[in-house]
Amino acid sequence: MVNPGSSSQPPPVTTGTLSWKRCAGCGGKIADRFLLYTMESYWHSRCLKCSCCQAQLGEIGTSCYTKSGMILCRNDYIRLFGNSGACSACGQSIPASELVMRAQGNVYHLKCFTCSTCRNRLVPGDRFHYINGSLFCEHDRPTALINGHLNSLQSNPLLPDQKVC
Repeated sequence: MVNPGSSSQPPPVTTGTLSWKRCAGCGGKIADRFLLYTMESYWHSRCLKCSCCQAQLGEIGTSCYTKSGMILCRNDYIRLFGNSGACSACGQSIPASELVMRAQGNVYHLKCFTCSTCRNRLVPGDRFHYINGSLFCEHDRPTALINGHLNSLQSNPLLPDQKVC
């Protein structure tokens, strides 16, 4: 198991000299038939777990993701940081410890989760519309929605209004 984007290769494990490796997870000797290597450390397969869901990463795939010292499975990495780990509005990286807002699979910094028209921040409890990749507060939703016409938005899918949770 190697962290994607990491170019470091594990140092060779020699069995002739019985140089035991220590697990980065539990600190114990690794005498198992298989061991994992990621974040420049060796792991028992039972000790390398996702920091969020606790899934044993050796059992669910051949890669893991790391950010700010957390080890994550693919699903939790995408859930926390989106596909790119960047804010969908400004494109800047989102630190692992930062709270985020989400809409339709996109992830935003709190300060970037704003109405496209008035630029007011949308906060939990606010109703909003997500149309063609843009966020609109309840007050500034496009008139096509109010009148029930799709005119200029007709070619793009129109999603029902949503509430920030």
